Amino acid sequence: MEKFFTHDERIGILIPNFQQTLELYDLETQYAILYRWEQIRGAIPERISKLEAEINEKQARLNAEVNLQKSNQLNWQIAELASIIIDLHIWYRFHSDHLHHPVKMDT
Repeated sequence: MEKFFTHDERIGILIPNFQQTLELYDLETQYAILYRWEQIRGAIPERISKLEAEINEKQARLNAEVNLQKSNQLNWQIAELASIIIDLHIWYRFHSDHLHHPVKMDT
């Protein structure tokens, strides 16, 4: 089943990646794809929670940081984590009915 999904290193989840519409697969494969996608989607809130905790930790460090270079680095890291969270929210909202169209990610 994993051949229909690609691991996105940046956001840390599997994302859909197949060439044809879902209807072109046999019913058993369609159900398996949809089931796997719902499993992946179900894990996204936990992933977001972990990233939010990481942001909170970095924010606390930033609040105490006096070195400008380290502050800038922490700000960049916080912004990157926030960007990942936004992407995860988008994928979380990517419902199964969207899988009825070809999904090919250019990574």
